[in-house]
Amino acid sequence: MPSDHVDVLIVGAGLSGIGAACHLRRSCPDKTYAVLEAREAVGGTWDLFRYPGIRSDSDMFTLGYSFQPWTEPKAIADGATIRDYLRRTADQHDVTRHIRFRHRVVRAEWDGRQARWTVHAHRDDTAEPVVLTCTFLFACTGYYRYEAGHTPQFSGQERFTGRIVHPQHWPADLDHTGQRVVVIGSGATAVTLVPALAERAAQVTMLQRSPTYVLALPARDGLADALRRRLPPRLAYAAVRWKNVLLATANYQLSRRAPGLVKRLLRRAAARQLPAGFDVDRHFAPRYDPWDQRLCIVPDGDLFTALADGRAGVVTDTVETFTGRGIRLASGEELPADVIVTATGLDLLALGGMTLRVDGADVDLPQTVAYKGMTLSGVPNFALTLGYTNASWTLKADLVAGYVCRLLRHLDRTGTQVVTPLAPPDGPRAPLIDLTSGYVRRGVGQLPRQGHRAPWRLHQNYARDLLLMRYGRLTDPGVRFTGADSARRSSVDA
Repeated sequence: MPSDHVDVLIVGAGLSGIGAACHLRRSCPDKTYAVLEAREAVGGTWDLFRYPGIRSDSDMFTLGYSFQPWTEPKAIADGATIRDYLRRTADQHDVTRHIRFRHRVVRAEWDGRQARWTVHAHRDDTAEPVVLTCTFLFACTGYYRYEAGHTPQFSGQERFTGRIVHPQHWPADLDHTGQRVVVIGSGATAVTLVPALAERAAQVTMLQRSPTYVLALPARDGLADALRRRLPPRLAYAAVRWKNVLLATANYQLSRRAPGLVKRLLRRAAARQLPAGFDVDRHFAPRYDPWDQRLCIVPDGDLFTALADGRAGVVTDTVETFTGRGIRLASGEELPADVIVTATGLDLLALGGMTLRVDGADVDLPQTVAYKGMTLSGVPNFALTLGYTNASWTLKADLVAGYVCRLLRHLDRTGTQVVTPLAPPDGPRAPLIDLTSGYVRRGVGQLPRQGHRAPWRLHQNYARDLLLMRYGRLTDPGVRFTGADSARRSSVDA
């Protein structure tokens, strides 16, 4: 079996992994590294998802990297444009040649005596096992299962004579032109699919069990267009990025502090774009507070436009059973369909499915506590990237990658080799993801936990995290730096 060694091994070549590799090249150019990617292409989510209308649900000035200005006209971009941006970034920063495709990481084992990880991967193209070693392991795998999305078992679905598809694996041969399409779901994927499918379908119906908050935003950022004409590209990018960070933070904080006010504002905004007589309270007024689940963004209000002109409809009800020609609802109504799209969410998968062992002991992820939201108690020389739930994923990914580079430079500067996060003092533990969305409730138990105060708890606040992770102290009671001789004892004591 082939074996080789790198200083840093990055798992995943999606948004997080490409960013991590770029940060490493920029800030730690002396470090050797490799990127292992289970799929055959760069892009992660943005290469996997190919359903009609696929686009960002955050503005690209914050979803893009801090070091790679977003220069495309649209602030809310389609999936193909984002995929091209990621590939171009990887090429321009000389990352692509360091990626080993079709390498699926299975497990990683830490040896405290040698102060290194042994990483076992499987080559999906040749069925060959591969073993690598590294000093630092950086998991950029996201948190959901790539192989399949979440699809409930619906009664009678074997009777349906049309096609049933899940957006996560959209069939290339599906032609919905002139078809009657029912989209089951009300989240970000559903509100993206409905207006896109309505351009060619005979009729599209969004069938939702309960409503979601939907907010219309311009597809183009007027301030960005103006600043690009007057300022150097990087300065204009930084200004718009911070403007959007502050607006998103204000939106979130206002939602937490005055949920009733934000509910009324969102309802009023939706009502203005829907036809008279539309039942806004039934279809766009959720029972939960804003930001208990993510807000759904619709560029230029395209979902509301499709509903207003009759190309699409929305039904709030529950599925009783599939029939041969559609779906019968609990109310007794039947929705005719030629195609049913189950936009019913994702399944969480921690660390892309790989397991960890530290000095011969299995790591039970739910029993670990995240330190600064990016490393795990008792797991040496390891980091993972989990983006924000209330803002763009990449804002957090950039901070984590920058922090890892700071750690690596600190180890070199101090002559130490191992950094091990410690568990917090006894106290309450909380889920690492604090949303009430279905996919979170189903799978959050398999993820690490967080403590009740910093540095074991983060607050979903970019400005606050920026100060902590870019400028804060590297040494505090939550982490231990050691040499190789004491690395084994350090991880056991943690």
